[in-house]
Amino acid sequence: MRSPQHSMTVLCCSLLLGLAAMQLHAQGVEVTAKIVVNNTLAPVAKKHTDLPSAANVVVWLSALKPGSPVPPWPARQAPYRLVQKNKMFTPHLLVIPTGTSVQFPNEDPFFHNVFSLFNGKRFDLGLYESGTTRSVRFDREGISYIFCNIHPEMGAVILALSTPYFGTSSETGVVAIHNVLPGSYRVNVWSENGQTMDPAAAEQVVQISSEPVHLGNIMLLPATNVLANHKNKFGEDYQPGHDSY
Repeated sequence: MRSPQHSMTVLCCSLLLGLAAMQLHAQGVEVTAKIVVNNTLAPVAKKHTDLPSAANVVVWLSALKPGSPVPPWPARQAPYRLVQKNKMFTPHLLVIPTGTSVQFPNEDPFFHNVFSLFNGKRFDLGLYESGTTRSVRFDREGISYIFCNIHPEMGAVILALSTPYFGTSSETGVVAIHNVLPGSYRVNVWSENGQTMDPAAAEQVVQISSEPVHLGNIMLLPATNVLANHKNKFGEDYQPGHDSY
């Protein structure tokens, strides 16, 4: 049986650790950027692909020094979910911590077959019926493009990140990453149908100290939209009428 002194010691240690974590969190600074679409290529882009959007671009910072202290991800009570309803995935973009499980509930009155064949996480959930749920654990960092083998119009993206330092751009292209601790970081950029105009800008190294940092403009050029140009899980074209249920 543990003594009251032991319990008090454990409680004090927990409080001290909590205060230390809060202090680390409070010492961080804000890192901002602005996503800008290169409109000078608009006439060319419209012939081949849509212009990238300045919204929903994810920018994240990866620590260059192994073992660098990072605060925990924001607490989240509800599980991560990618809901299938009305032949759509909701949300369209989901950013999660590496090692997290995501639920894929089927809320449509027909079967779905969720799969991903890309390097983020490869899986195939098979056919499952309305009202049921299946889950996948995203155990490695990366970008996963999610599809349904029955309905070609369905597509979503899951980004599994090993850092809590990320931000998603607003409609105006503004990105803000909060409470970044001092250190050296590599800048990473993901856009659904865009690529950085300067490849080096997507992997630039930034040094964070005690002052806020503005990364400047991140210019995007049109790129192939993986979600709009994909095959079924067998690497074949979807057959006409295949999604009639």
